[in-house]
Amino acid sequence: MNVTLRIQRFNPETDSKPHWEEYPLDVEPSDRLLDALHEVKWHHDGTLAFRRSCAHGICGSDAMTINNVNRLACKVLMGDLGARVTVEPLRGFRIVKDLVVDMEPFFEKYRSIKPYFINYDPDPPTERYQSQEERERYDDTTKCILCAACTSSCPSYWGNREFLGPATIVQAHRFIFDSRDQGANERLEVLNDRDGVWRCRTIFNCTGACPREIKVTQAIGEVKKLLLFNRMV
Repeated sequence: MNVTLRIQRFNPETDSKPHWEEYPLDVEPSDRLLDALHEVKWHHDGTLAFRRSCAHGICGSDAMTINNVNRLACKVLMGDLGARVTVEPLRGFRIVKDLVVDMEPFFEKYRSIKPYFINYDPDPPTERYQSQEERERYDDTTKCILCAACTSSCPSYWGNREFLGPATIVQAHRFIFDSRDQGANERLEVLNDRDGVWRCRTIFNCTGACPREIKVTQAIGEVKKLLLFNRMV
């Protein structure tokens, strides 16, 4: 099938602002967008910059805006995109070059909620047991791959870059509701802020953007409820 790939380009060394370039390609409907981007870089324009790693929807590095929707390039089939495909970098982040954005502010916020297991009890002689029901309480948010698709889709984040963003709150949820973890109050102190969970306006863009189909808005709502009704400090 013949398609035209319309890619937003920006090289800070030579460009004053982003611009568009088009590449006519002959692809298979079963090809992924990532394959088409490789075709452009390997055979049309070697200067094109984009991130990719595992190519199996696990690393999250190739998240970008595809036909105005945040998705992973490695999971989108060309046959589902039509004859004219628009590709842009994730919105809300500084562009480093072409489809590559600066993720450091994103990961700085991620680190702020202590995304690791915290337990102050002496090490047990065996593993810390957990029931299936306790595990199911936070199972959904363990699926986050930190691709930033949800955060980049959030109008609240576009309007205020100090907002922690959906992905950070999802990561906090994963540990707050882990029955073995004892760091919930430390994380809630960070989240209970005007730029924390309360900046969320329940728009649901984040849920639709998540390539792992995490119920992002629901997770944020559960953290809000915990702060309002059940917090123990």
